[in-house]
Amino acid sequence: MGPTPGHRRAVRRFLTSHEHVPLRFPLTTGSIRAHAPLPSPGGHRPPRYGADHPLSPAHARTLPSVRPTAETAALYDDEAGGNANADDPAIWRNDAAPGRSLVVATAKEGGLRVYGLDASLVQSIAAPSPATEDDAPGRFNNVDLVNGLRTPSGRADVAVVSDRGNDRLRIYRVDPSQPGGPLKDVTDPAAAPVFSSGQAEINEQRTAYGLATWQDRSSGRSYALVSRRNTTDLALLELRPTAAGTVGYRKVRTLSLPSAFRLPDGTSWTPCGEPGELPQVEGMVVDPENGTLYAGQEDVGIWRLPAGLDGRPALVDKVREYGVTGTYDPETEECAPGRDPGFGGKRLAADVEGLTLFRKGGRGYLMASGQGDDSFAVYGREVSGGNAYAGGFRVTAASADLDGSEECDGAAVLAEPLGSRYPHGLLVVQDGHETSASGGEGGREATGFKFVDLRAVTKAAGL
Repeated sequence: MGPTPGHRRAVRRFLTSHEHVPLRFPLTTGSIRAHAPLPSPGGHRPPRYGADHPLSPAHARTLPSVRPTAETAALYDDEAGGNANADDPAIWRNDAAPGRSLVVATAKEGGLRVYGLDASLVQSIAAPSPATEDDAPGRFNNVDLVNGLRTPSGRADVAVVSDRGNDRLRIYRVDPSQPGGPLKDVTDPAAAPVFSSGQAEINEQRTAYGLATWQDRSSGRSYALVSRRNTTDLALLELRPTAAGTVGYRKVRTLSLPSAFRLPDGTSWTPCGEPGELPQVEGMVVDPENGTLYAGQEDVGIWRLPAGLDGRPALVDKVREYGVTGTYDPETEECAPGRDPGFGGKRLAADVEGLTLFRKGGRGYLMASGQGDDSFAVYGREVSGGNAYAGGFRVTAASADLDGSEECDGAAVLAEPLGSRYPHGLLVVQDGHETSASGGEGGREATGFKFVDLRAVTKAAGL
């Protein structure tokens, strides 16, 4: 999601020498057009509306609710807490012992956390320290997994992380038998910045942000798709194992999603936000069966496009705020929304985040979180069916000591048996406001992750 107040973000021209695929489509009703990163907004806190407004979070209260079965210990985004802020999870299945599977999760400047299925901490990995006191520290934003990466020494499971602070990918081998913990850093030391030309540009923090992995079944190659903070840019990176046992990457191509849209009334609209920023992408996931990338442009909606970034994207669904103009207030760093012209969607409240995929009973589903009203929307994975809406739900408190999920920033689902705790699969969601007993220490800002039985989700959503 967008930054909290006080996190100002600078403007920087995007220059590359690799293959770039700009989208240049007619700017007409129902179509899209991309343009260079001109001063226009994105990446802000989603606008809030009054209770009687048609975009009010009250809409979500009509959705069925599910309750978590466990939660991780609270993370605190302050000096005492190591500036740890829960963001994005991924679920690694231990095929030899499914009940000992793991959840790998990012904690921004707090690095990585690895949890067991009981939500207890298994391993903590620090983010890299800044090179100098003037440089940005490591900041782990998103994580995804590659199962069976082909390496010179055989197949390996790896966790791939976007290090927003250093504009790089970090790669960790997953092996529970490893001494010191199940994750081991195998990042190639020669790995270059994903988008930036040098440290000065990295410090501007228009850097690697959202992330999804993809294994191309036709070639056997493994990739990471990465979005760039405060822009609409996406990059396709091929993962490159080395003879030394490390893993690097090379950039294949980039693509820019639109930042301006022609509305049905003939006007042009760009989401409101801090001047100089474009509507960014964070939540992403690739359907391994057909190589389709789903990308959540936070203030716009969900895009569907080829994972190779070599085809035209289609907008699967829009956020309800789509088309709403706004006025940016530099003092509060928020947007005051204007009149709603009624061109938005009905299911998602910005920001759209936490995209993840699963299967149930032979049917596939795409799930997304709507931060603006603490809800989750589920769509069909069938492209031929237009990714039709299938249902929705909320994750609400199970007790005073186990709260629900608010302003969810990341989610992961695995619809496979995971021992006796989760025989029907597991959903892990980020909680942007940890308010249960474990997170209520003196008003400190706390976040965490909630574990939810997948069977409860599918039943509540009517899947």
